Parts: sequence; C-alpha cells; structure tokens
Amino acid sequence: MEEALKNFIEKKLKEETGQSISIQSTKMLGGGCINHASKAKTDQGNFFIKWNAQGPEDMFLREAECLEALADAQSELHIPKVYLKTAPKEDLPAVLVTEFLEPATGSTSQQDEVLGRGLAQIHQYQKDAFGFDHDNYCGATPQQNDWHSEWVAFFRDQRIGFLLNLIEKSRGISKDEKKVYDQLLDHLPKWIGHQPAASLNHGDLWSGNFMYTAQGPALIDPASYFADREFDLAMMGMFGGFSNRVWESYQEAYPLPSEWKERHDLYMLYHYLNHYYLFGGSYGQQALNIARKYA
Repeated sequence: MEEALKNFIEKKLKEETGQSISIQSTKMLGGGCINHASKAKTDQGNFFIKWNAQGPEDMFLREAECLEALADAQSELHIPKVYLKTAPKEDLPAVLVTEFLEPATGSTSQQDEVLGRGLAQIHQYQKDAFGFDHDNYCGATPQQNDWHSEWVAFFRDQRIGFLLNLIEKSRGISKDEKKVYDQLLDHLPKWIGHQPAASLNHGDLWSGNFMYTAQGPALIDPASYFADREFDLAMMGMFGGFSNRVWESYQEAYPLPSEWKERHDLYMLYHYLNHYYLFGGSYGQQALNIARKYA
C-alpha cells in the first residue's frame, strides 16, 4: 500500500472513530476480481481495507449501505462493521475499511445450521415495496433500485430489462435473441404467480461472499435490495457451495412455497446475464437457454 494512501486512511479513521490508529503493516489478500484488498495490522487491532481507483465513484458508499442494512436485520449472522467509506479524492482511490474477520478454526459443521437460519432471519426483515434507498452495484454492474409496489414489474423492468439494455449497448443482442427475451418478459406474470414479500436480499450470495469466522457465519460483499427472497436462493444454487444443512436449516426457519423451484432457474437468469455483461463467454448462451425455457 502506498504511503499516501496509508496516511489518508489513518487520518480519516481518526476523524470517523475519534481514535489515533496507526497502520503498522499490510498484507495483500486475493479472491477479488474488481478491488484491491489488504489485511491491515494496526496498534488498535486488525482491519480489512479495500480500495479502487477505477470503479464507480460511489461503489464503496453503496456497499457500506448494504452492510448497514444487513446489520439492521439483527440476524444471527455476523456482518462486518464499517469504519470508513470514501469516494475517490484527487489522486486517492475510493476506500472501504471494515473489521477484519478471522477465519474459523476446526470444524465448521455447526455454522451450516446458523447460516441457513440467519439467512431466513435476514429475509424476514421486510419493507412494503421492492427496491432500495439508492441504486447500487452487483460486482461492477449498476443496479436500478427505484421503489416499486409490484415485484413482477420490478423484476421485469429494473432487473432483466435494465440488464438487457446494458448488454445490447455493450455486446449486442441479435434479432432472434431479442425476440426470445421479449417473449420472456411478456410471460413473467405466468411464471411468477405468487405475491412475495419485499425481503432484504444480500444480492450477490455465492459461496465466495460468506465466511465461516471465529464470530460465526458472516456475509461480505453485498449488493442488497428488497426483493423476492427466492432471488437470493437462486444465486446460492447457481454455483453451489452451500451444504444440504444450510438449505434444510433455512426451510425449517422460514419454509418456502411449494412451487419455489419452478422459479429457481428464472431468477438465476439475472445473474447469468450479469456474468455475461461483465465477462462474456458461455454465460450468454446459458442465459439464452434459460430465457427459452420460460419464453
């Protein structure tokens, strides 16, 4: 970490916390594809620091809001405390500083049950409408979060339709593909026949965004908004990595509608489209296959 950035973080941490915090050393951490990340050893304990000079200016401001919303749900899950969030300033990058989560040691089997139950508790934190106080990001992809009273309309216009427009501008969509997606959007009321509650979602809940820590299961890197809770479960099922006990514990705490699996792939579509928008490759064909299934 450059000296100027370290000095800036120390100065801002003192302003935010009222404490003089001296960064003694930093260790780069892997795993992310968008931001730089480090474990910072300080005279006040360890902190986790992310920074980015290339992404959207408000990315970490929005991420901090998501972490704070997840904490407001008061679940059994551990949500890292936010100490500092900044936008880029002059020649300094955007910065996010949170508590450092120490990985769990020994068996984590008991944490599976807590993770499932904790997710159910977060999904029981609900609003009267779908959306979020600000637009935010899933990875580096903008998410439009204007409040809406109808879930089908929110999902159609502010998730699938919005993302298709981004893809059309950046990668292009053929005439035949557009026809399939138009048919899908028209048929959404047929497939989403239930009236879900507007539940707080993590928003990007793949296996890399939860941790088993010394404090218990923790959620990181959220892209939150209020939506059908099944939306989170679709991302969980997309790449796997969640044990059977996590799913069982969730169902015990907050049983799902009997027909939820009929919508599972449909809700995965958003994340396949997002991966195609970000990375290209075979994600586009996988998204199209799902769209044909529901068109």
